[in-house]
This record gives sequence, C-alpha cells and structure tokens, in this order.
Amino acid sequence: MPVTDYLSGIFGNSPVKPMQKHMAQVLLCVQELVPFFEAVIAGDWDQAKKVQKHISKMEGEADDLKTQIRMQLPKGMFMPVSRRDLLEVLTMQDKIANVAKDIAGIILGRKMVLPESIASDYIPFVQRCVDACEQAQTAINELDELVETGFRGREVEVVQKMIKKLNKIESETDKLQRKIRYSVFMIEKDLPPIDVMFLYKVIELTGDVADRAQQVGSRLQLLLAR
Repeated sequence: MPVTDYLSGIFGNSPVKPMQKHMAQVLLCVQELVPFFEAVIAGDWDQAKKVQKHISKMEGEADDLKTQIRMQLPKGMFMPVSRRDLLEVLTMQDKIANVAKDIAGIILGRKMVLPESIASDYIPFVQRCVDACEQAQTAINELDELVETGFRGREVEVVQKMIKKLNKIESETDKLQRKIRYSVFMIEKDLPPIDVMFLYKVIELTGDVADRAQQVGSRLQLLLAR
C-alpha cells in the first residue's frame, strides 16, 4: 500500500482527527468519576471497584491512542500549526485521563470514606470538573475547522468564546474546591492524620482534572495567537 494511502487511512482528511478521537476517549474516562464517587459515598465498594476497572481500561485505551498518534503523525505537514504543537496538546489531554485513573486508584486502594461534611458537595464538584473536560473537548473539536481556515476569520472568535467559557467553569471548580478544603480543615483534628493527608490529596487531584482541561484550552489559545 502506498504511504500516502496508508496515512490517509489512519488520519482521514485531517491529521487533527486522531487528536479529537483521543480527547473523546479521555472524556469517557473522566465522566466515570461521577458514578465512581457516587458508589464511594454510598459505601458500595463492589460497584466502586467495577467503575475503577472501567476507568483504568479507558485510560489504557487513551494511552494506546496517544502512542499511535505519536508514532504515526506525519512529520512533514503543510499546516498552520506544527506537529510539535499538536503533540503538546495531545500530552495535555492525556494527563487528564491519568489524573482520573490516579484518583480512583488511591480511593479504592485505601477504601477512603469521604466525611459527611463534604459528601454532599463532592459530586457537584466532580461534575463541574467533568464539565470543564467536556468544554475542552468542544473546543478541540473545532481544531480541524481552525486548520482549514488557517486560524483566521470567524472560527477564531467562536473558539475564543469556547475557551472563555472553559476558564469560567474552571474558576467555579476552584471555588468549590476551596469550600471543600475548608470543610475538611474544620474537622481534620477529629480524623487520623494519614486519612487527612490522603483526603487533601484526592481533593487536589480532583481539581487537577479541571485545571488540566483548562491547560488544553490555554494551549489552543496560544495557537490562535500565533
């Protein structure tokens, strides 16, 4: 098979399509954090284990996609965006799935119980972090349109608005995170120190999901500025 046909079969009409496919896989992984935390809060460890395995499986599939893209993304592309920039965005996307896997692994490994004082706030916090990833995916899905227009015209304004909304969502997750951290601070003297340490770690990692989604948007914004 000719090389051009082979690459066309992998990347279709646009080399950014695999990037979008990867982000979609990352999002599927992150979305499972909601049912995972629901199971944890309910004390249903069998269900939590099932969801954790699913998260791990999807994170592995995202890793496989990342490796495939890195190996097969053409080096000589006549595009208004460099191969290096695309790979940097890919790395940022992949870190989102890695964080989701880490969160589930830590909680399940220690069978962590969320204190009642934060349990009611945690699902909205997780959901807003997922919302940030969904918004990042929405922006990434416009990347092929940006390439086709040479990163010019009305499409740039559309994506800028998407990134602005992403930043707003991430800011909201910061507020939720501060509220939850304060609730833990108020009761930490009543909890085993090691549990407190891991609880703060999980809260931080949960917030990282939204932070890393915002980083994807920020990187895309840099491409728009060039």
